[in-house]
Amino acid sequence: MKKFLFLLLASALTLFALDINTATAADFVKVKGIGAKKAKRIIAYREAHGEFKSVDELKNVKGIGEKIVAVIKNSK
Repeated sequence: MKKFLFLLLASALTLFALDINTATAADFVKVKGIGAKKAKRIIAYREAHGEFKSVDELKNVKGIGEKIVAVIKNSK
């Protein structure tokens, strides 16, 4: 029973929508695979290049690859 509740809680924590054009660093670090450094890089890229036109554009940020993009796509 405890294991089931933990899995349920862990699943609930990953169910959130993320708007990559308005998300803060704190929002980005909630995504599996994104830590503080990657979050700062994403925001720096967004500030330098303007809003992202698609989630796939995140791959232009150093350290962001297909796996992280897939996680973000699935959070919508």
